[in-house]
Amino acid sequence: MAEKKRYSDEELQEFKEIILEKLEKAKEDYELLRHIITHEDGNDTQDTSPTFKVLEEGAAVLSKEEAGKLAQRQQKFIQHLQAALIRIENKTYGICRETGKLIPKERLRVVPHATLSVEAKQKQK
Repeated sequence: MAEKKRYSDEELQEFKEIILEKLEKAKEDYELLRHIITHEDGNDTQDTSPTFKVLEEGAAVLSKEEAGKLAQRQQKFIQHLQAALIRIENKTYGICRETGKLIPKERLRVVPHATLSVEAKQKQK
């Protein structure tokens, strides 16, 4: 039997659903981070509570800088997921850009935006 060159339309649909789910969650996370960045220095009553109270309650407060870095990472992740959706439409999804072979389904289910097989990724290191 010849080696498969690409995933079937049914398989691509399965990956599309995984990606759309991850994309929705990633966008929600990004919006949350954006909210943290844009509302942290507001002049409302939230910024008048004593610092010790925040520490006492164990609240995790991100600094604007940390939230900004996380937001940038999240935005990059969203772009990678969107690029994966384009590859699905072009029917090139799941093909390793180094080896030209199919990336195993197991890897794509975990890292749906992957463009390299584990083998190719390890060669880069």
